[in-house]
Amino acid sequence: MINIKHSDEFIAQQKSRLLDLHDDLIEQMHGAAADSLKDSTGSSESKGSGIHQGDSGSDACDREQMLHLLSQEQDAIYEIEDALQRIEQGLYGICEATQELIPQKRLEVIPFARFTVQAQEEFEKNNGGSAGRYSKEDPKQVGFPHRR
Repeated sequence: MINIKHSDEFIAQQKSRLLDLHDDLIEQMHGAAADSLKDSTGSSESKGSGIHQGDSGSDACDREQMLHLLSQEQDAIYEIEDALQRIEQGLYGICEATQELIPQKRLEVIPFARFTVQAQEEFEKNNGGSAGRYSKEDPKQVGFPHRR
Protein backbone atom coordinates (compact mmCIF):
# COMPACT_ATOMS: atom_id res chain seq x y z
CA MET A 1 0.00 0.00 0.00
CA ILE A 2 0.97 3.64 -0.21
CA ASN A 3 3.10 5.17 2.53
CA ILE A 4 2.59 8.75 1.37
CA LYS A 5 -0.60 10.60 2.26
CA HIS A 6 -1.90 14.07 2.90
CA SER A 7 -1.73 15.51 6.41
CA ASP A 8 -4.56 14.77 8.81
CA GLU A 9 -5.17 18.53 9.10
CA PHE A 10 -5.59 18.89 5.32
CA ILE A 11 -7.92 15.90 5.16
CA ALA A 12 -10.02 17.32 8.03
CA GLN A 13 -10.29 20.65 6.19
CA GLN A 14 -11.31 18.87 2.99
CA LYS A 15 -13.90 16.81 4.84
CA SER A 16 -15.43 20.00 6.20
CA ARG A 17 -15.44 21.56 2.71
CA LEU A 18 -17.03 18.46 1.22
CA LEU A 19 -19.76 18.38 3.88
CA ASP A 20 -20.52 22.08 3.33
CA LEU A 21 -20.61 21.61 -0.45
CA HIS A 22 -22.87 18.57 -0.03
CA ASP A 23 -25.30 20.52 2.14
CA ASP A 24 -25.31 23.47 -0.28
CA LEU A 25 -26.07 21.23 -3.26
CA ILE A 26 -28.87 19.43 -1.43
CA GLU A 27 -30.39 22.77 -0.47
CA GLN A 28 -30.13 24.05 -4.06
CA MET A 29 -31.72 20.90 -5.42
CA HIS A 30 -34.64 21.09 -3.01
CA GLY A 31 -35.19 24.75 -3.84
CA ALA A 32 -35.01 24.15 -7.60
CA ALA A 33 -37.33 21.17 -7.40
CA ALA A 34 -39.84 23.12 -5.33
CA ASP A 35 -39.72 26.05 -7.78
CA SER A 36 -40.18 23.69 -10.70
CA LEU A 37 -43.20 22.09 -9.04
CA LYS A 38 -44.74 25.49 -8.33
CA ASP A 39 -44.22 26.57 -11.94
CA SER A 40 -45.65 23.37 -13.38
CA THR A 41 -48.77 23.45 -11.20
CA GLY A 42 -49.25 27.15 -11.98
CA SER A 43 -49.08 26.57 -15.73
CA SER A 44 -51.36 23.54 -15.65
CA GLU A 45 -54.00 25.54 -13.78
CA SER A 46 -53.91 28.29 -16.37
CA LYS A 47 -53.96 26.04 -19.45
CA GLY A 48 -57.66 26.51 -19.84
CA SER A 49 -57.26 30.28 -19.98
CA GLY A 50 -55.77 30.38 -23.46
CA ILE A 51 -51.99 29.99 -22.99
CA HIS A 52 -50.15 30.29 -26.30
CA GLN A 53 -48.52 27.10 -27.63
CA GLY A 54 -45.16 28.88 -27.74
CA ASP A 55 -45.40 29.58 -24.02
CA SER A 56 -46.21 25.94 -23.40
CA GLY A 57 -43.15 24.87 -25.41
CA SER A 58 -40.99 27.36 -23.56
CA ASP A 59 -42.22 25.97 -20.24
CA ALA A 60 -41.35 22.45 -21.36
CA CYS A 61 -37.87 23.60 -22.39
CA ASP A 62 -37.38 25.32 -19.02
CA ARG A 63 -38.40 22.14 -17.19
CA GLU A 64 -36.01 20.08 -19.31
CA GLN A 65 -33.14 22.44 -18.50
CA MET A 66 -34.01 22.29 -14.81
CA LEU A 67 -34.01 18.49 -14.87
CA HIS A 68 -30.62 18.51 -16.58
CA LEU A 69 -29.20 20.84 -13.91
CA LEU A 70 -30.67 18.69 -11.14
CA SER A 71 -29.07 15.63 -12.73
CA GLN A 72 -25.67 17.33 -12.79
CA GLU A 73 -26.05 18.38 -9.17
CA GLN A 74 -27.00 14.81 -8.24
CA ASP A 75 -23.85 13.54 -9.97
CA ALA A 76 -21.79 16.05 -7.95
CA ILE A 77 -23.46 14.84 -4.75
CA TYR A 78 -22.52 11.24 -5.59
CA GLU A 79 -18.92 12.31 -6.19
CA ILE A 80 -18.84 14.19 -2.88
CA GLU A 81 -20.30 11.22 -1.02
CA ASP A 82 -17.69 8.94 -2.62
CA ALA A 83 -14.93 11.36 -1.55
CA LEU A 84 -16.27 11.33 2.01
CA GLN A 85 -16.23 7.55 1.93
CA ARG A 86 -12.62 7.59 0.70
CA ILE A 87 -11.75 9.81 3.67
CA GLU A 88 -13.27 7.26 6.04
CA GLN A 89 -11.36 4.44 4.32
CA GLY A 90 -8.06 6.34 4.40
CA LEU A 91 -7.94 6.50 0.59
CA TYR A 92 -8.68 10.19 0.07
CA GLY A 93 -6.26 11.95 -2.25
CA ILE A 94 -4.96 8.77 -3.86
CA CYS A 95 -5.46 8.44 -7.61
CA GLU A 96 -7.75 5.51 -8.36
CA ALA A 97 -5.92 4.78 -11.62
CA THR A 98 -2.25 5.18 -10.69
CA GLN A 99 -2.29 4.92 -6.88
CA GLU A 100 -0.22 8.13 -6.82
CA LEU A 101 -0.91 10.99 -4.45
CA ILE A 102 -3.21 13.60 -5.99
CA PRO A 103 -1.56 17.01 -5.53
CA GLN A 104 -3.01 19.11 -2.74
CA LYS A 105 -3.61 22.07 -5.09
CA ARG A 106 -5.83 19.87 -7.30
CA LEU A 107 -7.82 18.71 -4.29
CA GLU A 108 -8.25 22.30 -3.14
CA VAL A 109 -9.81 23.15 -6.51
CA ILE A 110 -11.75 19.88 -6.95
CA PRO A 111 -12.14 18.39 -3.46
CA PHE A 112 -13.76 15.22 -4.82
CA ALA A 113 -11.10 14.53 -7.47
CA ARG A 114 -10.47 10.82 -8.05
CA PHE A 115 -7.47 11.10 -10.37
CA THR A 116 -4.28 13.04 -10.93
CA VAL A 117 -4.47 15.47 -13.84
CA GLN A 118 -2.51 13.09 -16.08
CA ALA A 119 -4.74 10.12 -15.26
CA GLN A 120 -7.88 12.24 -15.77
CA GLU A 121 -6.61 13.37 -19.19
CA GLU A 122 -5.84 9.77 -20.18
CA PHE A 123 -9.23 8.64 -18.96
CA GLU A 124 -11.03 11.32 -20.98
CA LYS A 125 -8.91 10.67 -24.07
CA ASN A 126 -9.70 6.96 -23.96
CA ASN A 127 -13.40 7.56 -23.31
CA GLY A 128 -14.16 10.09 -26.01
CA GLY A 129 -13.92 13.10 -23.72
CA SER A 130 -16.19 11.56 -21.12
CA ALA A 131 -15.35 12.47 -17.56
CA GLY A 132 -17.25 9.44 -16.29
CA ARG A 133 -16.36 7.23 -13.42
CA TYR A 134 -13.49 4.79 -13.17
CA SER A 135 -14.57 1.19 -12.75
CA LYS A 136 -12.49 -0.66 -10.19
CA GLU A 137 -13.96 -3.92 -11.46
CA ASP A 138 -12.69 -3.61 -15.04
CA PRO A 139 -10.26 -0.76 -15.67
CA LYS A 140 -9.73 -1.91 -19.29
CA GLN A 141 -13.37 -1.20 -19.99
CA VAL A 142 -13.06 2.49 -19.14
CA GLY A 143 -9.81 3.59 -20.68
CA PHE A 144 -6.93 2.42 -18.49
CA PRO A 145 -5.74 -0.62 -20.46
CA HIS A 146 -2.31 -0.71 -18.85
CA ARG A 147 -3.49 -0.46 -15.25
CA ARG A 148 -3.82 -3.30 -12.76
